[in-house]
Amino acid sequence: MYKYILQSIENINWLAIGPLLIFFIFFVYVTISTLIKKKSFIDHMGQLPLVDDKEEQD
Repeated sequence: MYKYILQSIENINWLAIGPLLIFFIFFVYVTISTLIKKKSFIDHMGQLPLVDDKEEQD
């Protein structure tokens, strides 16, 4: 049933292109924001799972 509904819709190509564009834009944004971050921030965030709460407050 769904197969026939989708076949009857014209110009369905945008249903494939839309999510692809959203994914590509998001991927580029995350890549650029990762490259822009300072190394000290990345090191700090990387150490957070290993630090006790008491040490973080000092």
